[in-house]
Amino acid sequence: MSHRVSLKNMVFYGFHGVYEFERELGQRFYVDLDLKADLSQAGKSDNLQETVDYVSIYNQTKEIVENNRFQLLEALAYHIGGEVLRLHPLVEEVIVRVRKPSVPIAAALDYVEVESVRRREQ
Repeated sequence: MSHRVSLKNMVFYGFHGVYEFERELGQRFYVDLDLKADLSQAGKSDNLQETVDYVSIYNQTKEIVENNRFQLLEALAYHIGGEVLRLHPLVEEVIVRVRKPSVPIAAALDYVEVESVRRREQ
């Protein structure tokens, strides 16, 4: 049985980007996580130890976004997904979406988004 836990539209201030000014000035990044896991035991027991602790995942995501520097959104998303899988053994799959609204493009657009899907290796 598979369940989904989602953390949507988390907002962090980070220093990621290809250009030096992006890594110096920083900007807001928006992150969504969709976690797939079998949480049927938690549903039966009502025990935090048998589910995915989304407070812990939020704090880990915040730590990664705010205390690391990546040039590419792809690298940021990949790193977040890897840490979720490493630290939360119940998670079978994680979908990470990172949005960057302040992109250095001479165009009208809301944001650029990268999506990374990582699965636990069997």
